Amino acid sequence: MKFCQVFFKLKLLFLQKKYTMSDFKEIEKEEKKSLNFIEAKVVEDLQNGKNDGRVQTRFPPEPNGYLHIGHAKAICLDFGIAEKYNGICNLRFDDTNPTKEDIEYVDAIKEDIQWLGFNWANEYYASDYFQQLWDFAVRLIKEGKAYIDEQSADLIAAQKGTPTTPGTESPYRNRPAEESLELFEKMNRGEIEEGMMVLRAKIDMANPNMHFRDPIIYRVVKTPHHRTGNKWNVYPMYDFAHGESDFFEGVTHSLCTLEFVVHRPLYDYFIDELKEHKDLDDHRPRQYEFNKLNFNYTLLSKRNLLILVKEGLVNGWDDPRMPTICGFRRRGYTPESIRMLIDKIGYTTYEAVNDFALLESTIREDLNAHATRVSAVINPVKLVITNYPEGQSEEMEAVNNPEDENAGTHNITFSRELWIEREDFMEDAPKKYFRMTPGNEVRLKNAYIVKCTGCKKDEEGNIVEVYAEYDPETKSGMAGANRKVKGTLHWVSCDHCIKAEVRLYDRLWNVENPRDALAELTGKGMTAVEAMKQMMNPDSLEIRKECYVEKYLENAQPLEHFQFQRIGYFTIDKESSKDNIVFNRTVGLKDNWSGRNQK
Repeated sequence: MKFCQVFFKLKLLFLQKKYTMSDFKEIEKEEKKSLNFIEAKVVEDLQNGKNDGRVQTRFPPEPNGYLHIGHAKAICLDFGIAEKYNGICNLRFDDTNPTKEDIEYVDAIKEDIQWLGFNWANEYYASDYFQQLWDFAVRLIKEGKAYIDEQSADLIAAQKGTPTTPGTESPYRNRPAEESLELFEKMNRGEIEEGMMVLRAKIDMANPNMHFRDPIIYRVVKTPHHRTGNKWNVYPMYDFAHGESDFFEGVTHSLCTLEFVVHRPLYDYFIDELKEHKDLDDHRPRQYEFNKLNFNYTLLSKRNLLILVKEGLVNGWDDPRMPTICGFRRRGYTPESIRMLIDKIGYTTYEAVNDFALLESTIREDLNAHATRVSAVINPVKLVITNYPEGQSEEMEAVNNPEDENAGTHNITFSRELWIEREDFMEDAPKKYFRMTPGNEVRLKNAYIVKCTGCKKDEEGNIVEVYAEYDPETKSGMAGANRKVKGTLHWVSCDHCIKAEVRLYDRLWNVENPRDALAELTGKGMTAVEAMKQMMNPDSLEIRKECYVEKYLENAQPLEHFQFQRIGYFTIDKESSKDNIVFNRTVGLKDNWSGRNQK
C-alpha cells in the first residue's frame, strides 16, 4: 500500500470514528512495507535520533554534460526523500574538473530539475570548499597521512597490485612532511606541470579494498575554472571532495548509485579523519546506494552522449532521440510520466535493465488522460465526396478528450475535398480490410458515413484521388448515424487545414545493449564514432513535410501535447513557426517494441 493510500485509510477511519489501536498498528505495518530500503534507513536514523533528527540530502551532478534519464531517478530520490521526511535537498555542482565543465551545463541542469517538479533549498558548488579541502589536505600531510608522489600515473596504477595481492609502496611514500608540503605549494603555484606530481593519501597498500591503497587525492590541472579562474592549479579527486563536501554542508543521507558501494569505506575514512575521530557515530553523512536506471536500446554515458553531439550524429543535446532529460522533454514526454515510471520501477540493491517499452507505456498513460484529440494526416491522399455540394462546408463538433469530461470540444470543418491517410484506402482489399475500398462504407469521424466508389490513378499507377458518396442522414448525432459500419477514419478538409512538418522519431540504436556493443567494436580497433555509426538505426528519424493538420492547431505552442487520432501522441517542436508548424512524435498509440525486440 502506498503512503497516500495509508493516509486516506487513516483519514476515513478518523471521520467514521471507527479507528482503534489495532487499526493504527495495521496501518503502521502497511506503511513500513511500502518503504523502499533507502526510506527504511532514513526512518531508522530518525528513530535513533541521528543528526539531531534532521534529514538533509543533496543532488551532486558534475556540470560536464546534460542530465539523462538515469539522473532523473537520483533526482526523484534525493528530493523525494527530503520532501517526505520534512527535510531539505540542496543542489551541489561537483565542479572539480575544469577541463570538462561549463556554465552551459550548470544552467541546463537547473532547468531539468525544475522541469521535473523539484526545487532545491540551497545551491552549492564543490569549488565553494576548495580552501577547506586544501586545508584538510595540508593537515593530512603534516600528520604524515599524505605525501607527494612523483611517479607516473601508469606506474602508480601498476603498483596497486590486485585484490588478492598487496601493492608496492611508492619510493616517495615516506618522504618528509615538510618536503611534501613544499611541493604541494609549488603544484598550486603552477610551478609543476600536469602529470608530474600528485598528492596521495597514505593509508594501506595491502588493504583488500583497492581504494585504500594510497589513493590520489589531488592532481595538477592548469585549465582555468569556470568559477575560480586561475586561483587554483591543483584540484581534489572525487573520493576526497565528495564526502567532505557532504560534511561541510550538513548532509545526513548521501544517496549514490551502486558503483559507489566499494567507495563507501573510503568515504567514511576521510570523514573520520576530518572529524579527528571524534563523535564518529553521529553528526555525519551516511552513504546509501541504490541501483541505476537502465534501459535496453539506450546509451546513457555522458562521455558517449558528448561524442554523439560533437560529431554531429544527433542534432544537439536535446535531440528527441537522445536519452537526455531535455531530449525527452522536446520529444513530448512529461515530468509526470517520468516520475510515474521511476515510482513503478522503485529502488533496489541490484542492477537491472528495463524494457524501454515500460517508459513508453507511462507516457501513453499520462497523455491519454490529458492530451487533446485532433485530426492530422501524415501520409495524405485526397478523398473527394462527389455528392457533397461544391463550395459548401460545415462545422463538426469534436470531443477534445473522451477521458476528461471537462476538456470540452472544438470544431473541425468538413467539406467536399478531404485528406485521408493513404494507408486507409486499398483498391483490391483483403476480406478483413475494414477501411476505404470500393463498395465499402466507413464512418468519417465526427462527420458522415461514406461509401467508396472508386479512385483515380496517375500514369505510373499511383492513386492520386479516392472517390466516395456521403449519406446526409448519417451526420454524427443524427438517427442515421447509428448505422453499423466497421471502420472509422480520420480526415481534414483540404481547404481548411494547415500544412505541417511531422518528425517521426524511433530508437537511436539498432542493438539492444549499445554499451556492450560499443565496447566490443572499439575493442576490435574501431573508433567510437565509427562504432556508433555502425550501431545507429538508419530509421531513427523520418521527416514528412507534406502533412496536414486541422486549423484548430494553428496557434499551438511548443510542448503542448496532442493525440493525432489513430496515429500517436505528438508535441510542437521548438523549431516550429507560424509559417512552418513542426510536430514531434512522442510515442505511438500502441507498443511496437515488443514484437521488434523478438525479431
